[in-house]
Amino acid sequence: MIHIFDGAMGTMLQAGGLKAGGCPELMNIDHPEVVRHIHEAYIEAGATIIETNTFGASRLKLDHYGLEDRVEELNTAAVRIAKEAAGTRAKVAGSMGPTGRFISPLGDLDFEEGGNPVTMKWDRNKRMYHE
Repeated sequence: MIHIFDGAMGTMLQAGGLKAGGCPELMNIDHPEVVRHIHEAYIEAGATIIETNTFGASRLKLDHYGLEDRVEELNTAAVRIAKEAAGTRAKVAGSMGPTGRFISPLGDLDFEEGGNPVTMKWDRNKRMYHE
């Protein structure tokens, strides 16, 4: 079976009102209808897999916006919106992007702080997608 993924989320969020320099993942809380509409538009265009609006929803990336304490809230909202939009018409995939920071000696993070966000949060993220 061949699957078709959705397209760019960031540019669509900007077209939907995200201000320059704003946090895309905060749209999951402040404007969930915009995020849902984007998912639905991609499904209508033929996407069989849509990605959650969570590309920058890690603690380290959200710290840039002062939202590091809202990681679970933002990720949970993104999963809920995508699953509702997908229904039985599409599958949902989680989107995880880079932190935007480097581990020393190239950056300001030590290994323990930077760690491996994929393996550190895998069990919790897996539970969110299966709920």
